[in-house]
Amino acid sequence: MVGGIIVVLGMITMVMVHEGGHFLAAKAVDMKVTEFFFGFGPKLWSTTRGETEYGIKAFPVGGYVRIVGMNPYEEVAPEDMGRTYREKPFWAKSVVVLAGVFSHIVVAFLIYFFVFTAVGVETGEPTTEVAAVASTLDEAGTTPSPAAAAGIQNGDVILSLDGIATPSWDGLVGEISTRPGETVAVTVERDGEQVELTAVLAMREDGEGGVVGWLGVSPAGVVERVGPVTGLGDAGLAVGEAVDQSVRGMWQLFSNLGNLVTATVRGDQETIDETRPLSVVGLGRLGAQTERYGLGFTLELVALINIFVALFNVLPVYPLDGGHFAVALYQKVRGKEPDVRKLAPMAAAVVIFMILLGVFAIYLDIARPFNL
Repeated sequence: MVGGIIVVLGMITMVMVHEGGHFLAAKAVDMKVTEFFFGFGPKLWSTTRGETEYGIKAFPVGGYVRIVGMNPYEEVAPEDMGRTYREKPFWAKSVVVLAGVFSHIVVAFLIYFFVFTAVGVETGEPTTEVAAVASTLDEAGTTPSPAAAAGIQNGDVILSLDGIATPSWDGLVGEISTRPGETVAVTVERDGEQVELTAVLAMREDGEGGVVGWLGVSPAGVVERVGPVTGLGDAGLAVGEAVDQSVRGMWQLFSNLGNLVTATVRGDQETIDETRPLSVVGLGRLGAQTERYGLGFTLELVALINIFVALFNVLPVYPLDGGHFAVALYQKVRGKEPDVRKLAPMAAAVVIFMILLGVFAIYLDIARPFNL
């Protein structure tokens, strides 16, 4: 649940940072910004500070910044002349339209840096700290697992079993395995104090005709943190890897969209999971599932989402940020204003496609949810 909340809040923050990038860049090059809103649709709340109205709208599916003169059909008041988007030089337009994309990359870099230096990354080597406690003996049963019945909690560090020290996970598993059905004393460290518990170990088949003891706990991994200098390099590499993953994922989504629709009709879950898009619903559910892998894993998911959104926005298709940059570049190279009316059908097609893709993603996330 917490992981899902982190992901959803991360996406809301991502939208505001993206629009904030456009806003700050426009202010920096003296373009007039009249609106800065989160969401679309009916206005829920707003306040005006200086020449800009800030507010929230009913549907939290994005946000926007209104810059005077960015809409080619907009009539500009005489007093605003000289401060419009259309009058600024190519470099200023580029800074403004690409600021949102750049903000995603910066946010992703900072998240990775924070994870590597402050939160830490699990190495995969198990410890005797409990990461998860099985609730029942089996998925369909109602009998509590030995660990749950004994009162073992997530975050407990198992120190000994029947007085025998268990400094390693392998050693702990070895002691548990040799005691099927036995009642054992379990000493754990919890919040800096030692707690004595009693567990009746369950019996499970070992696959070779014998039985072994089973407690019902999963280990946390060894967490490593790095210094700031190493963290900068690691964060840069992580951003590069996220870019590679996002490019591959985007290509797979677009090139296999027809197969995805067909697989959805057929109910082919494996194919769906290989190429599916995820909506806010699916990303929130995915974030909740990442909890068992730790906070760092959840934050890395937020960073990856930022990179994917950055690359999607930089596509040279109107009305995405990359499309605005392409129009500005065309004007710079050709030395004349492009006829943006010819781009209206493309813009409408892109908007309709994004809406349909979003609705399709929501349907998949509800009807055929993705699981880690």
